This record gives sequence, structure tokens and C-alpha cells, in this order.
Amino acid sequence: MDITAGLGMFTTRPEIVGSFGVVTSTHWLASSSGMAMLERGGNAFDAAVAAGFVLHVVEPHLVGPAGEVPVLLHSARTGRTEVLCGQGLSPAGATLQAYRALDLGLIPGNGLLPAVIPGAFDAWMLLLRDHGTLRLRDVLEPAIHYAEHGHALMPRIAATIAGLQDFFKQHWPTTCEVYLPGGSVPQARKLFRNPWLAQTWKRVLREAESVGSDRERQIEAARNAFYRGFVAEAIDRFARTEVMDESGAPHRGVLTADDMASWSAHYEAPLTYDYGDYTVAKAGAWSQGPVFLQSLALLKGMDMQGAGPNSAEFVHRLTEAMKLAFADREVYYGDPDFVDVPLAHLLSDGYNDARRALIGERASHELRPGTAPGYEAQVARVMEVLSRMSRVTRAGEASSEPTMADMRAAGAAPAGSVRRGDTTHVDVIDRWGNMVSATPSGGWLQSSPVIPELGFALSTRAQMFWLEPDLPNTLAPRKRPRTTLTPSLALREGKPYMAFGTPGGDQQEQWQLLLFLRHVHHGMNLQEAIDQPMSHTMHFPSSFYPRDRKPGHLAAEVSFGRAVLDDLRARGHELEEVPQWTVGRLTAATRDADGMLRAAATPRLMQAYAVGR
Repeated sequence: MDITAGLGMFTTRPEIVGSFGVVTSTHWLASSSGMAMLERGGNAFDAAVAAGFVLHVVEPHLVGPAGEVPVLLHSARTGRTEVLCGQGLSPAGATLQAYRALDLGLIPGNGLLPAVIPGAFDAWMLLLRDHGTLRLRDVLEPAIHYAEHGHALMPRIAATIAGLQDFFKQHWPTTCEVYLPGGSVPQARKLFRNPWLAQTWKRVLREAESVGSDRERQIEAARNAFYRGFVAEAIDRFARTEVMDESGAPHRGVLTADDMASWSAHYEAPLTYDYGDYTVAKAGAWSQGPVFLQSLALLKGMDMQGAGPNSAEFVHRLTEAMKLAFADREVYYGDPDFVDVPLAHLLSDGYNDARRALIGERASHELRPGTAPGYEAQVARVMEVLSRMSRVTRAGEASSEPTMADMRAAGAAPAGSVRRGDTTHVDVIDRWGNMVSATPSGGWLQSSPVIPELGFALSTRAQMFWLEPDLPNTLAPRKRPRTTLTPSLALREGKPYMAFGTPGGDQQEQWQLLLFLRHVHHGMNLQEAIDQPMSHTMHFPSSFYPRDRKPGHLAAEVSFGRAVLDDLRARGHELEEVPQWTVGRLTAATRDADGMLRAAATPRLMQAYAVGR
């Protein structure tokens, strides 16, 4: 008898299996804090909110309290799967005319000029109010504890601060107060505190609890404190100052207290696509979520089951499908409140049958969007702008920062000013079948100067707008930037089954698709699928300043093996071999029909963790 039968492949950690609840996120303290809410009798929504606030504290180089968060959720009580949009709008003063008058070709990626309305706080509050059960104090206490009493600072945070310390000291002194205590870079794996942020949350709690013991009234009072009270007032004052950004010149922000007071997070229906026994739900075209669905529409006509999960054929087909879907993102996607996005056509069988014929045995080096009827002029206009504005680099070559002459402005970005942030993720499923997949991001410590009385920085998501007229993602007042943030929720045979996601900017859909297809087609459990070699392409224009692209690019972990890598190179991919365990930060959770819960988290970067019982 083979005693190893049924044990599966070796994984870096076990797939967590239980029936009470599972929480998985990009930091173990957030996962543990979310699990603590379940242990108190809370549900998945309470757990997600607590985890989200802890992420603001323990991953400040990836997310902050003034960032944004899209949420995919399924409520067992209502039976509905919904999107909660926590993406803040551009300010009323963010007009194309005003920004172009600054002689900029692109919106800088840091500073105050790209600040949008902070969206995450209101989204978390609505999730807690409408679907949670615990008090505001319950879900905020873990974050307050780690901000006030400290947490072990991750080496990557210390390295980020060290790389920017000269810029902070010269240009952003308020950031020094928090992140260079005593004028020195804080030590990795030593206690780090943010007492200013702790005081902010304590004041929000005091004002919330001053209205009485009613849970919902407290949450409404907290929303008022943030969007119409002392937080909004502090943001308004600070945004009026001039600060240096990577354009090479100082600029004021245009975000005001009035912008914040008139905004609220909101619910909307998800966009869905059927793929075999699965229905995948994503946010709409204000995110890049439909790219995942377009890729499925292309791949469903190909034999992904027969191609091995780590084969060159598997990676090639997925990559080429993604190139086509991302090309469509560039020419069609934008805030649906401002532009018509032909999603029904982009997901139709006829359109994808024709597009699938473009996927051959050789890697494409062209950006090839499709043409929806009636959108011919729009496609031509976008492609003209992209050919003129996108920075083209070769695979494996560092993207050079464009001079402002390239962008019709004078001077170069100050040295040491740019350290791009990233994102976080959290998935939760509880014993009742509630599910949450959330991707908090923005407001990184390196995005803009810390507002001293609040202890956090503003989001710079407006950098994703174009300063060229007549594009789907052209800057306009009160508009959502087309974000890269894209949580996922999948149903199996009509029943909510899987919550998953990852940080990673433009790579988010690509890594998620690898996980999903390996799980669906090759029977890998969540941890097995996450542990497999990862890849992605930067073939299309980046969503982030300076909007560069690498035609034909494919980054692949060396753990694919020499034969696979050589095969991919022979197919014409501009291959960038990267070390193993360096690509992707996936987390995922599932619920079987019998109520069995499973969860997993990536070993990459050595901080994500899944917990449950």
C-alpha cells in the first residue's frame, strides 16, 4: 500500500482546512486580527474590516488610511453578490484645463497633485454598517494597538524608508516625523510605532461613541468625523501647501473638504462571466477587472486542460490572451459614469472567436486592440496617444524616468523621489457562507507627505488619468480613475465558492488567472496552485507614471525550468528570467458545498498568511 497516496504535492505551507472560518491576507497580523473577530462571534465582514485597518498600520509602504478599496462580497443573508466601490473620485478642481496649464504631459505619481478623495474608510464603514455585527471599537482596536504600541517593522519597509530618507529630509519633512524617528531609519524587525495615526483613530472613536450606544449611529458619526469633520479639515489645509513631486517642481493639491463631504462609497452589481461550471464576478470597467473575464472568454476556446500547468504552451496561451485583453483595456475602459464601455460586445462569443484567431505559435510584439462597432474613432485616438506618450523599453531594461522635455515641462524629477508603492489583499469566509475579497491600496508612505496631525498620506490614484482629451480615462472632475485594483469572487455551479486576489498593479489579473486556471483545470488545491512558478507580461502600457511598456515582454520565474524557459524564448517572447519566489502575492479561500472551508497564502515575501479552523 502506498502510504503517500492522496497526500498531493509538497507545498511551502499547508492549505488551511476548517469549518468555522478562514482569513487570509498579505500580512499575518491582519489575518490574525480578522480571525479574532470571527472568534468573538463576528462574521466575515467584521473580520475583513479589522484586517483592512491593520494592513494600514503594518504595510504602510503598500496601503494607507487615505487609500482606496474595491470589495467583492457575498452575503448569505441577502443571497446577493455585490461590488462595494471604495474608489474615491477626482476632486472638483481636477480639470483637464487646470492640469494642462501646469505644463505637464502626465500627472506625477507622487505628491499632492494626484490626490483623490480617500475611498477606503467609507467603504469599510459601509461594509461594517450594512453587513457586519460588531461595534466600531471592536474592529478598530487591533489597528490602534499596533499603531500605538508597535509592530515588527518588515525589512522592505525599512529599505523603502532608507532609499527615500534624503528626499524626505529635503522635501517632505512631515514624513520624517513619522518614518524617520529621531532622524534615523527605523530598524527592521524592531518595534515601530505611529502614535499620530493611533490618536486619529482614537479621536474618531470618541466622536463616534459620543452619540450613544447605537451601533449604526456610531458608524455614521465616524463617517462624519472623517469626511465632514476633523479629518477632512486637516486634509483640506494640508492639500493647499506646495510640495515637491516627481515632475521636478512643487505643486499644490486640489482636494478640498467640500470634495470629501459630498462623496460616499456605494454598491453596484458585479460584472460576471461563465466559464465552465464557474461564474467569475469582478468590478466594472472603472477597474481592470473585466480584463480577467475577457481573458477567460478567449481561453475557453482553447485546450487549457491538456496543456500542463507549468508548460510553455500553458504560459504562452495565457500570456497572448492577456495581451489582447489588456490592449482592449487601454482603448475602452474608464469610469462608466462618464463613458460607454461596450462590455457586452467585448465578452461576446463572436468577438472572442475572431480575437482568438490572433493567438498563434509566436509571441506578439504589437499592441492589438479589437474594434467594437461605433468605436472606430475612439480606438484610433487612443492608439495615437499611446504611440506618442508611452515609454517603450526592452525586456529586462529598467524604465528610464522621462525628462519633463518629454512631457512638455522643464527639469527632471528629483533624484531619489520615486519608490512606487504596491497593494495588499484580504479574503475571508465564515461558517455562514459570507465571503469577502478586498484589495486595499493607495496612500502609501511614499505617495505623498504625511499629514502630521493625522499620521497618514494621501492617495495618488489620479496618476492613472491621461491629460489628453477625448480618451475613456481622460482626467475630469468627480471621475473615478481606472484603477488596477481587482478582487475576485467565483461561484461554482451557481453557489458562492472562491474569494481570491493579489497585490501587483497591472500584474494582478495575470497572477490571479494562473491561480484560477491551475485550480480549475488541473485540480491543484489553493496552496499548490499558489506555490507554482509565476509569470506576467509588461507588453502593454503601465497604468502608473511614466506609463512605459515593454513589447513582447514576459517575466517568468526560473523555477519553470530551463526547458520551458527556452521554449518560451523560442516562441518569440522577450523573456526576463526572475528568481524563484519573487513573482506574485496571491491569497485565496474557498467554501465547498458541504461547508468545508479552505484558505492559502503565498510564501513570496514571507509575510502573507492564512489562518482558520
